[in-house]
Amino acid sequence: MSYPAIEAKGVRFSYGKNEILHGMDFAAQKGQLIAVLGPNGAGKSTLFRCLLGLYHSYRGSITIEGREVKNMQPREIAAKVAYIPQTHTPTFHYTVLEMVLMGTTHRVRGLQSPGAKEVAIAREALAQVGIADMESRSYGRLSGGEQQLVLIARALAQQTELLIMDEPTSSLDYGNQLRVLQQVRALSREGYTVLLSTHNPQHALTFADRVLALHQGAVAAHGPAREVLTPALIRKLYRVETALANTRGGSVLVPLTEGEK
Repeated sequence: MSYPAIEAKGVRFSYGKNEILHGMDFAAQKGQLIAVLGPNGAGKSTLFRCLLGLYHSYRGSITIEGREVKNMQPREIAAKVAYIPQTHTPTFHYTVLEMVLMGTTHRVRGLQSPGAKEVAIAREALAQVGIADMESRSYGRLSGGEQQLVLIARALAQQTELLIMDEPTSSLDYGNQLRVLQQVRALSREGYTVLLSTHNPQHALTFADRVLALHQGAVAAHGPAREVLTPALIRKLYRVETALANTRGGSVLVPLTEGEK
């Protein structure tokens, strides 16, 4: 029997008496790039923490390849799903290779150090995102875009096929945003399933296969990006007026000023 890469059914989550997620339903299939949209406070971060097994007190069901997340040990989850945070600078001066090797720790038992097999896995991940020549450089001295590619390589070194990305382009300049998203889309074409949160609907329209739009803790829309990303949805999520324009490069969301509405 074939299961979705990850699936949520009727997921509810509360902080005390304050319910944040209100019965969420969605599924991600193998090889899909799903953009998770929504304003601040919509529930994106809480949903990701539930999907990653960090919060076990949710109601409903979250399954990874058919297995309930609540019933999985952290090492089992790490073998199935990798998390890519926003770019950050670590306290210690790690090299790029050392950063990527951290993605192999779930394969190493006890106090053992990564061996030759793990180093080979890390180098393969670096090559996969096109930065194999950076392995000896200091991670802290890389540009934001380069650091994000290292974090993606670290996730690939976990050797999972499900990637969850928390606003991976939020601190990047325009060029690096596009380069990182092109790499992410290439990974989905290789068979990786990607859930990526973003505050930029245009990123979803340009790169994503599907959109999961959240509003006030509920699913406002879930479907093919070019079908669900409409001016009406943008108005509901962000309270701004937009129009869709067709260009040689695809559809573009154009914000409308007061005089253009």
